[in-house]
Amino acid sequence: MSETTTTDLYEVTMALSYLRERMTQPATFSCFIRQLPTDRGFLVCAGVESALSYLSRYRVGLDDARAFAEALGRPVHDLMPLVGTRFTGTVRAVPEGRVVLAGEPLMEVTAPLPQAQLVETCVLNYLNHQTMVASKCVRCVLAADGHAVVDFSLRRTHGTAAGLQAARLAALTGFAGTSNVATARALNFPAVGTMAHSYVEAFENEEAAFIAFARCHPGPVTLLVDTYDTASGVAAAARVLRALGRADGSAVRLDSGDIKALSFRTRAILDAAGLPQVRIVASGGLDEFAVHDLVAAGAPIDVYAVGTRVGVSADTPYLDSAYKLVEYAGRPVMKLSSAKVTAPGRKQVFRRLGCADVIGLADEQPPPRSTPLLRTMMRGGARCASPLPLEEVRRQLAAEVAQLPAAARQIRSPVPVRATVSRPLATLTGRVRRRIEQEVCGPPLVERPGRVTG
Repeated sequence: MSETTTTDLYEVTMALSYLRERMTQPATFSCFIRQLPTDRGFLVCAGVESALSYLSRYRVGLDDARAFAEALGRPVHDLMPLVGTRFTGTVRAVPEGRVVLAGEPLMEVTAPLPQAQLVETCVLNYLNHQTMVASKCVRCVLAADGHAVVDFSLRRTHGTAAGLQAARLAALTGFAGTSNVATARALNFPAVGTMAHSYVEAFENEEAAFIAFARCHPGPVTLLVDTYDTASGVAAAARVLRALGRADGSAVRLDSGDIKALSFRTRAILDAAGLPQVRIVASGGLDEFAVHDLVAAGAPIDVYAVGTRVGVSADTPYLDSAYKLVEYAGRPVMKLSSAKVTAPGRKQVFRRLGCADVIGLADEQPPPRSTPLLRTMMRGGARCASPLPLEEVRRQLAAEVAQLPAAARQIRSPVPVRATVSRPLATLTGRVRRRIEQEVCGPPLVERPGRVTG
């Protein structure tokens, strides 16, 4: 399947019309999240690197034109004006792994109008999915409050590509490891894993299974203890680890039942067996809410393995993202649709301490004690900035999250941080609104309450 034809059909119909009308002057599209979902006090920008890689590869070939023609029920000749199109534009974006707020542009794409239109679908897809999952991941790290978190999401993500992205985002946001071997290898990130219940069931009893597993794998092991009766499983694991002298660095894993109660009982059994160094790993339907409750209850859990609910961002499976035209041929434009008003012009986000951000125009002077967040990452369709090393991104994100107001970092009922709008942007917005109302809408519209979303 062609990456170029992985797009919404209306991108093609609009691009064809632009070419017919010779509307090929530079256009700027801004990608942003209109509003934060419930239980999110902030987001983490992600997917930028995927989007940039896509743009650098973008080409419309003859086979793509044939596919578009078939979809439209038109002769291939009608689609030939698109053949040879590649992305030649400029991209300014928030670096991967930075905190972002509602209304702030994650990325601004400036290119000849047909090009900028054709790439919309994939750019939105990369940014939307990865920002959503990264934001869920960092909340798990916050909830764990210093305890290790590992990624077990691959088997239930919405496709293996999404699983690879989720594991990478886990690494970026501060997880300690992933079960995903491909991502672990690609990022030089710890690969982690234990055993399945089927492994234990294949042996006559738990003790035989644990002995066989330990004999096969040198060094520390993690034994799954809840296939039958958890207390009996922990006791069997304790006997095996003591007999083989393998307690140091090893762990037992709880995967079902009342994890809080079982963790206390497990700790007591291990300690009574003289194995205080054996850790407890918890898994099984965990997300930041469950982790937060376990930590708050003082559960003696050392490692939290999160999977399904994090990999698919179960409580918030989508973001209200948009990719909107804000300037064409040097003319600022905006949308006035009810509840979806956008702000015109190319923009910049000026970051201040604690993410007390100001959304302004790209060419205005930064407010005092602020730094511009969006950076130029592509010129002429080619990358002009290299991604930061993973460890640097992790450190920067951790520092930025730590500076957020405590209320924004709450797991339950967080209070979102809100960006303000600069005076130059507010002035431009008012001027463009009045022009549209006079030239397009006739008599001035009744001013509706509401804030600009980006």
